[in-house]
Amino acid sequence: MGSFGKWIGGGLGWAFGGPIGALIGFAVGSMLDNSTINVSTNVLGPNSTTEGDFKMSLLVMMACVMKADGHVDKSELAVVKKFLVANFGEQGALEALQILKGLLDQDIDETQVAMQINQYMNYSTKLELVHLLFTIALADGEVVASELAVIQRVANIFRISQLDFESLKAPYMKAVDRDWAYKSLEIEPTATDEQIKKAYRTMAKKYHPDLVNDLGEEVKKSATEKFRSINEAYETLKKQRGFV
Repeated sequence: MGSFGKWIGGGLGWAFGGPIGALIGFAVGSMLDNSTINVSTNVLGPNSTTEGDFKMSLLVMMACVMKADGHVDKSELAVVKKFLVANFGEQGALEALQILKGLLDQDIDETQVAMQINQYMNYSTKLELVHLLFTIALADGEVVASELAVIQRVANIFRISQLDFESLKAPYMKAVDRDWAYKSLEIEPTATDEQIKKAYRTMAKKYHPDLVNDLGEEVKKSATEKFRSINEAYETLKKQRGFV
């Protein structure tokens, strides 16, 4: 983990303290010191979320979701590694995986961690974090009930509305929920064509990748996937209904 600092190149602000800081500190041991990590001076404001804050929060929350079903096997770690590589690059993925393994060995109070995140992250950033947790939950092919329960509890602490939660979940339920496209756009199947168009415009603004610009290109890239799912839902309904 010699290049650990590269994984959190955006610096650590509020995540350096509190339950997240304690968990990460235990996971990486002596590497958590000022000679290795850039501790943010919070030049964007005392409650601003840095790239490092987001990534450390994601790793801790990932550990909570992975442990939800009571076990973590090598195949699951292999799939998670692929996710990390796809979203954060080969080097970042190797560093993150080592930290994640340390986190998986710890008892994590997800409530305390989620409360710390809720205190500092804005709504758009929390939406992206929950989106990534769904991606992790699906890493082994399905979102099981125990994983879904963890994500729901975290989303509740984040004060994410149920409509937004269902919208985030919907693309992962395509195989079992015929109304997934409507839920993605936060509307009912009884919506008119004009209401669908209006909902699409609203959702496209809500999940535009530029809203997480401050978290780095890697996080913006993953946010683009949610943006694409909104477009997919809209195109699905246009095809089903035959409007343009």
